[in-house]
Formats: sequence, C-alpha cells, structure tokens
Amino acid sequence: MNIKELLLNGQSFSKLLNQFSIEANDVKIQDEDVLLADHKLEHQEIVKENICIEGKNKDGIVNFFGTLHYNLLSKLAVFEMHGFEQISKPQVC
Repeated sequence: MNIKELLLNGQSFSKLLNQFSIEANDVKIQDEDVLLADHKLEHQEIVKENICIEGKNKDGIVNFFGTLHYNLLSKLAVFEMHGFEQISKPQVC
C-alpha cells in the first residue's frame, strides 16, 4: 500500500482535497518512492518526513507543504499541512 492510499483512508486528507477541488487521481506525493525505499525507517514505530504533495485542479497546480507522519506497519498516515501554493495555468490568448 502506498502513502497516498494511506492518506486517503483518513477523512481529513480527503476533506483537504475537496476544499481545493482536487480529485484523488490528480495527487502526487513528491519522492514517495524514496520514502518507501528507506529500509532503515521501515521498522520504526512512527516516521516523520517533510514532504510536498502536488495536486491538480481546473485552475492549475496546488502544492501542499507539511509533515507526513506515517507507520507502514500499522498502515496509518497523517499529513500535517504547514502551507500551500497555487500555480495558475498560463493564460492562452
């Protein structure tokens, strides 16, 4: 199970996406493969990592910055947002 699926199991992350009109399929966790490949962290109770989550909506791209708290053994993940940025689509004339 990947981190995005773990986050979507919780209500708060789904509500965050709804606030910005972002569909779950349009979400990408930056460097997720690197986080999951770190074998030193896989047996720890709780791991905290600063991450960027990119979402796309009709207005452009939204980057969420914050701390990911996760435990792969218990299959739990929580995203604590610290801020975001909206990158608008370029205007076409």
